[in-house]
Parts: sequence; structure tokens; C-alpha cells
Amino acid sequence: MELNVIKSDEQYELYLDWVNEMFDKGVEPNSVEGKKVEVALVLIKDYEDKNFPIPLPDPIDAIKIKMEELGIKNKDLVGKVGSKSYISMILNRKKPLTLDLAKIFHKELNIPAEVLLS
Repeated sequence: MELNVIKSDEQYELYLDWVNEMFDKGVEPNSVEGKKVEVALVLIKDYEDKNFPIPLPDPIDAIKIKMEELGIKNKDLVGKVGSKSYISMILNRKKPLTLDLAKIFHKELNIPAEVLLS
């Protein structure tokens, strides 16, 4: 297969089918075909990023999910963010998520800055 930048949905589907065939054949990663698959995957990802973007999650929802994943309660953030009631107000959208708060949540919960600033 000759590889080029993907410019249409039909071409995208052809690349996906070809990559699946190569995986089914068990192509070795360091072989000539394996390297072509690697390039095809980069081209597929580029096309997907341009044509099927995934929106960033809501910052407050991301904070709540991360807190739940880590088992962190509002009281665990007292002193870093503010009082327990202030934290509740932020999470209930009654107070704004400021840049300073976004930095704290980024540091404490390891949430990407681009999510918190979206």
C-alpha cells in the first residue's frame, strides 16, 4: 500500500481496513510492513484528530470525577483550597473556578491544565 495524507472518509476507511489486515497477519513491528503500519497509524490519528475531535470535559465535572477516583473528600482539600463550604460552593458552581483554584486542583488532583481552563 502506498501511504499518503488521508483526505477523505473513504480513504480513512481503507487505511483502517488495511491496518486491521496487517494486525490479523501478525506483521512484525520492525519489518518493512510493520513500519508502514506505524506510519498508517500516525496518518489515521491525524485524520481523526482533525475530523473527529473529542471535546474537553467540563472542569467541575473533571474535578468531581478525579476526587471520586482518588477517594478525596471536600474536607481533604480544606486549607489548600479554602473551607469545606467554599469547596462545596465551587463544586456546586456557586463560586467561580479561578485561575488560582485551577492551579491548586491541577497540582493536587493532577488534572491537565487545559481541562481546568476550558
